[in-house]
This record gives sequence, C-alpha cells and structure tokens, in this order.
Amino acid sequence: MSDAREVRADALLSTTREEAQQRLKVFLGAAPGVGKTYAMLSAARELRRQGVDVVVGLVETHGRTETAALLEGMELLPRRVVRHRDRDLEEFDLDAALARKPAVLLVDELAHRNMPGSRHERRWQDIAELLDAGIEVYTALNVQHLESLNDQVRRITGITVRETVPDAFLDRARDIMLVDLPPRELIARLKQGKVYMPETAAVALDAFFAPTNLAALRELAVDTVASHVESDLREHMLARGSAMPVRRRVLAAIDGHPQSEYLVRVARRIAERRGAPWSVAYVDTGGVVDPVRRECIEAATRLARRLGGDTIILRGHGIADELLACADREGVGQIILGRTRERPIARMLGRSLTQQLLRRGIHLELTIIATPAERARARRRAHLPGGLGSRAEYLQATLTTFAALGIAFFAELYLSVANLSLVFLTAVLVVAVRTRMAVAVYTAILCFLGDNFFFAPPRYTLAIANADDVLTVCLFFVAALVCSRLATRVASQVESLHMAQARARVMVELGQRLSVSADADGVRQAGTRALAQALGVDAAILARDPAQVLQPAAMAPHAFELSVQDSAAADWCEQHAEAAGRFTGTLNGAACWMLPLGSEDRRLGVAALRFGSGEREPDPDRRNLAFAMAQDIGQALERARLAGELETARVQGETERLRNALLSSVSHDLRSPLASMIGAAGTLSSYAEQLPREERQQLLDAILGEGQRLDRYIQNLLDMTRLGHGTLKLNRDWVDVAEIVAAAVTRLRKLFPELRLDTALSSDTLLLYVHPALIEQALFNILENAARFSPPDEPVRVGVHVVGEQLHIDVSDRGPGIPEDERARIFDMFYSVARGDRAPQGTGLGLAICRGMIGAHGGNVEALPGEAGGTTIRIALPLPAAPEPNP
Repeated sequence: MSDAREVRADALLSTTREEAQQRLKVFLGAAPGVGKTYAMLSAARELRRQGVDVVVGLVETHGRTETAALLEGMELLPRRVVRHRDRDLEEFDLDAALARKPAVLLVDELAHRNMPGSRHERRWQDIAELLDAGIEVYTALNVQHLESLNDQVRRITGITVRETVPDAFLDRARDIMLVDLPPRELIARLKQGKVYMPETAAVALDAFFAPTNLAALRELAVDTVASHVESDLREHMLARGSAMPVRRRVLAAIDGHPQSEYLVRVARRIAERRGAPWSVAYVDTGGVVDPVRRECIEAATRLARRLGGDTIILRGHGIADELLACADREGVGQIILGRTRERPIARMLGRSLTQQLLRRGIHLELTIIATPAERARARRRAHLPGGLGSRAEYLQATLTTFAALGIAFFAELYLSVANLSLVFLTAVLVVAVRTRMAVAVYTAILCFLGDNFFFAPPRYTLAIANADDVLTVCLFFVAALVCSRLATRVASQVESLHMAQARARVMVELGQRLSVSADADGVRQAGTRALAQALGVDAAILARDPAQVLQPAAMAPHAFELSVQDSAAADWCEQHAEAAGRFTGTLNGAACWMLPLGSEDRRLGVAALRFGSGEREPDPDRRNLAFAMAQDIGQALERARLAGELETARVQGETERLRNALLSSVSHDLRSPLASMIGAAGTLSSYAEQLPREERQQLLDAILGEGQRLDRYIQNLLDMTRLGHGTLKLNRDWVDVAEIVAAAVTRLRKLFPELRLDTALSSDTLLLYVHPALIEQALFNILENAARFSPPDEPVRVGVHVVGEQLHIDVSDRGPGIPEDERARIFDMFYSVARGDRAPQGTGLGLAICRGMIGAHGGNVEALPGEAGGTTIRIALPLPAAPEPNP
C-alpha cells in the first residue's frame, strides 16, 4: 500500500508540474499539404476572438490564398534579415519574440534549420527557449521529421530526411492535434497546385507522394498521436490511483558498429510504447578502438541524448557482466541487442553475449534486433584483435624466426635435441606475448614452414609425412592465438588503466589547486590552468564585471580575443546552464566551446575552451573530463562565494557589535565628564562671589580633572583609529627600561596620589630600541587599570626581569581577578563586562590600545592570575642587540 501511495503521489506531482510547464501545441500531419498551418491559424483566430494576446511569429503560406487570408487582422512579428552568401534572407526573430512576450505565439515549421550565425542551429531550439520564458507556442510538424522515425521513413519513401526534431522535444507538448487528409484528397490538392508548383508537383507524385507512401506515413502519424495519448492516459490513471503496471527501464547495448544508431532509434520507440525511461550503454573493455568505430559510438550517444535518453559508459572486461550489473543498478527490465557476427567457438561453448545474457538474465527481457546487411558485411570481414600490426613488428617476427632456425641447427648438431619443434614453439610464444595477433599468426606460419622444410622428414620439402607434424601446426597456431589474445587484452587493459589514472590524476591535481585557492579569483586562475593543461587548449573563465558583462577573469596559457558570437554563446550558456558554442547545436558558429560553471539558479560564470581551427569534436573521454572539471570549478566558486558571504556577515556582525559598544561608551564616558564640567562651571558662573575660596578651588580642580579625563579618552580613540588603519608610525630610539617605568609611575601618582606602588627593577641597565612614548602610554594604561581595581590598602606591584631573549614587565594588583575564560577578551575594544579596564570611569579601550602598541613593536600582552589573588598583566618585548658605542 505504501508503494502504491508513493507511485500515486509521484504521478500527481508529475502531472501538476507538467501542466504548469507544458505550453506547446503541435499540429501534426502525415505529409505537406494536409492543412496544418491552416488549422493552426484557425485555432489562433478563435483564441484572438476570445481576447487572448496572440501574435504570429512566423507562418509560411507557400502561396496558398486561403492560408494567407487567415493572416488578415493578426499581429505579425517582423522578421530578422540575415545576410548569407551575398543574399538577404528572412528568419524568425527570437529576440523580438522574447521582448514582445505574447500569451500565444505562432511559429511554423518546427523542423526548420536556421541560417548559419543564428543563436540556435534548429528552430525547435528557438521554441524551447520561448517555452522556458513562459510563452505558449503553436507550431506545425510533419511526422517524417521525427528523429526516431528517420529510418522507417527512409525505408518507406527511399528519401533521407535531413531536418529532424528530437522526440524528447515532442514530449513537452501539452496537446498534439492530428491534421489528417486521405491520400486521395491530398493527391488531388497536389495536382491542383495547392501544395507545390505544377512542375514540382509532378515530380512529387512519382516519389514522396505515392499513395502507398502516404498511407504508411499516415499510419505513423496516427501511431505517434496514439502513443502521446496513451502516455497522458497512463499518467492520469496513476494520479487517480488506478491499477496500472509501472514499466521498468529499457537499455540498448551498442558496440560501435554501424547498426548502433538504428538500435538507439528502436530503443526510443520501444520505450515510448512501454511508457518507460530508457538508456544507451556502451561497454569499454579496454581494447583499442579504431577511429571509425569511435565515431559511430559518439554519433549513437549524441543521437540518444537528442531523443531524450541517458547515455552510460561502462568499463570492464566482461560485457555481459557489466550489462547485468548495470541492469540491476538502474532497474532495467529489457535489454536491446543488435545481432552481429559471433565466433563459432564462442557459440559452441555457450560463451556468446546473447547466450550469457539468456542464461544469467532470467528476470530480463532480451530483444535481439537483426540487421542482415551488417551481418553479411561482418561475415566477409576478417577481424583480428589489435589490428594487422606495424612493419617493425613483422620485421621483429622474421628475425625471431631466423634466430629460432639458428638455434635449431645448433641444437641438432651439438645438443641432440629430440623435438626441435619446441624451439619454434618458443619463438612463437615470444612473438605472441609482445605483438598483435596478426603478427603472431604470421610467426606461426614462418616457424611451421621452417621446421617442416629443414627438420621434418622428408627434408627440404614442404610435404608432411608424419601425422605428428599436423599436431605441431595446430599447436603453433593455438599458441599464437591464445598468447597474443591474452597479451593484447592485457595491453588494452593497461592502456585503459593508464587513461583512468590520467583522468584521476587530473582531477586530484585540480582538487589540490582549488583547495589552496583562497578566493574566487584564485579559483578561476587555478581552474583555467588546469583546463588548459588537461585538455591541451586555450582556456578562459568568464565572470560578470561590475557592469554585469561577461568578461575574461582568467586565461591560460595564452590570452585570446572573444568574438561577438563567443560572447553571445557565453551569455546563453550561463543563462540556461547548458553547453553552447562550438561542438553544440546552440550558436555553433562561435570559435569556443562554452561550459557552464553553475546552474540557472546560481550563475557562477562560464568556461571557454578554444580548440584549434581544424580540430574535431572531443571524444567522449575528453568531453566527460571537461564537464567534470567544470563542475568541480563551479563547486569551488560556490564555496568561495559562501565563504565570502560568511566573512562579510561576520565582519558586519563584528562592526555592528563595535558600533553599539562605541555608542554605549561614548554616551557614558563622554557625557559623564562633560556633565561634571558643565555642573561645576555653571555653579561658578552663578555663585562665584557667594562661594568660599576653598569651594571655588575644588570646583576648578574638578573641571580640570574631568577635562584631562576627557582628553585621555579622546586620545585613546585617536590611537585606536591609527592602529586600526595601520598609520601608527614608530619613531624608535634607544631608551632605558627604568626611565619608561619611572615616567609611567610619575603620571599615575598625579591621578592616584594615595596609591601604593612597589617597583622591582633589575640592577643591570636594560636598553630597548622602541618608540618610548608609545611604550610609556601602554604601561600607563595597564597601571591605571590596575589602580582602579586594586583595594585601597593593597599595593600595585611593577616588576621588570629578563627571560631568555625577552623583557617582561609585570603589573600585578590584588583586585577581584579575571576568570580564565575571559582573560583573552579583556583586550578587545569596548569589552562590556565590568572587568578589564571597564571600571566606573574606564573606557574599554586602554588594554586594546596597549595590545596594539606592544604588537607594533613585535611584542605581546597577556593576562595571568596573580600570585596572591588579583591579576597580573605581562608586557613581553623582544630584546634587541646592544648598540655599538659611538667612536
């Protein structure tokens, strides 16, 4: 029950999502001339009468008056003029449509190929962008333009259709309306000139528009619409909770032979009928793949992606093992195979791929697609693993055979070896394990001929008189085939491992470079260098500048200019989070291949890869590596962005805390002395003559003391500002520590005349190369802080002593002390707890300034517990080398 509810919930979510996203209506016909454009315009006029905002983006009337009449009164979008081969041609203006953004837009001829230099290669890609922008689109399509029907249309009509539309795009359609016309009536319209011009119509009647062709195409159109209706029905039934089996995934296994694209199309049609997801898999066993076969694999995988399927590259030694493991992982219920040439020995031993899958895949449904032409070609083609070999390998095999002949002559004359064929067998083994199978077979033939001609009776003839010699021949060939096969397989696996290790090494190096990059600029520089080195191209990473224009932020190894098409491809790539530019179907006139570094929700830039002008499209390994590296670079940029936002938030929080503390300190520490000064001054101003002389003097002393206190506070703020901006200049000079201590103590006694001070100075002269005034101010701040917290009858102690290469100045009081977890915080500005220097008349800046001043001299300040309670503040300064005496 739980699974059923989950399936129903998924179906409801899927149905709701599709209803919100699907804004495409397709008028589908079996052939040109059935009235698709007429039906589309009629539906549009009805919408316009209902008050819907309808615009005609592009409609081709082909000179049909009844179709042109339906355009009267409709809003027509101006077309874009494209210069091609010294001619001005008109094309659909995608940017104008996006800017106008009507509720419904009519765009005819879905399968049209755009002119070179357009943003997209095909018109269906233009419509996809319109749909993504939220515009509902009406369009028209003939069934022969569907990608999965390409082979069937060619067999029916004998014509290969070049302009095709991926079936996956048709899945985006909310409605598919079948516009049908019986073949008899369509042929009559053709003869009347309502489809093509008379001279063209005559040729079409003998070719594409034959009655049998039209009937077959009509059936394909009906099947396509029926499949779409069945898919919608299945989703709605699942959403309502009706019992309907959930189909499992369909997997097509391709091998790189010319039938691979045919298998992909068949898999698409089967999966569509079953209403199941589908994939295409290729098993890389590590063998050497010739360029023709690799091109077939790439073409098949590109076709699968266009048709809406997933592509999987499996790596392993056993094809059956990898396919079965993939089936278990992906939930595959049906595997589609092409029937190709299978070795007789493999069939006899039950080791063919088909037999293994039948025996071990009990729960799977296997579909074997026969291709007679490919099978006939395979039978005529001799195939030897590893190819035919090079000239150097054949020379090596010949020399090895001559060496075996020499050893055999020597063994017969001096060693009395009974069976000289073992010498030649050894030669075959030596060559087989080092070269290709074809070379090993060549060696086996040479060794047999040499053994039979020189050593087997009757000598010096090629006649075979002994039955044992026949066995020798067989052993030569078996040894050559088995050993060379094993050697070729091992060499291929080693090569495959080297490729995998190279990719892993590239990814590890990229990860290391990205991990040490502190910011986004460092990530871009490291990522650009890694892309350039790994792919052997000129690479650049583009990012938005302050004007929100994509500009190169990093380039390697050479700087290069981006053309207008490159910039357009980069913008589109970032906006849609899909590859664009060269080697793609979008703005492929660009010189660079653009890869997105983020997603549609989080745009982090674009990686631009510029290949050589004559270089072909990268193979799947290089493509996958490029996408993987771009993904890692994008993740590193996202981490850098998050780290930057976190640091900004931390700084903002710290700034806010300091601002609040500053306001609190100013409101208290400025207003208190000002209030005292204003009060004393006001009293003197009003009652100076009535007050005794002693009281007037007390009021004046209060004004002077509070003014000095205010001056110290403002001086502390100025010092803190200079420390924070790094503008505090050090005017160093040689000074005795005793002089600094004496000056600070003298200043303190003026503020606290009754304070007891105990000083313990070294008997030796201790010289420092410092800014004397700053060190005195730092020591004074610490003494003032200790004096405010020390009990009235307890002394404040000052001790100076040398520890190693440092001078320690300890100031100890017997006040309440500071908890251990707060000792480091008392040196923060405006520390708000009533400890540190925040006594009733403190500012919260004294110890912070002290730490800054001492730190500027290369020293440090720390808070320690006192020996008999209270707190000890220690100033540690480095001792300089003694100055040289003046001559």
